[in-house]
Amino acid sequence: MTIEKTGNEGELLISLEGRLDTMTAPLLEAELKRSIDGVTELTFDLEKLEYISSAGLRVLLMAQKVMNRQGEMAVRNVKETIMEIFEVTGFTEILSII
Repeated sequence: MTIEKTGNEGELLISLEGRLDTMTAPLLEAELKRSIDGVTELTFDLEKLEYISSAGLRVLLMAQKVMNRQGEMAVRNVKETIMEIFEVTGFTEILSII
């Protein structure tokens, strides 16, 4: 999986490419822990994400919990296959999907 970060002054965009699974979720979690302090607007771009497992969902949930305290989080460019996973797991009720 490739993680690309861009941002400035409280905004952070994280673009994910590949598979967010048991092997790659710890990489995203570590990156978030390094980058999320002071962020008030966090956006995940999932346009190039091919797959997400429960480990990946856990990292998104952790990020959402942090952002509930310090700002806003949104997920954009969600492919149909990923959206189906969000729907089945109830994440459409938890995440702001734009």
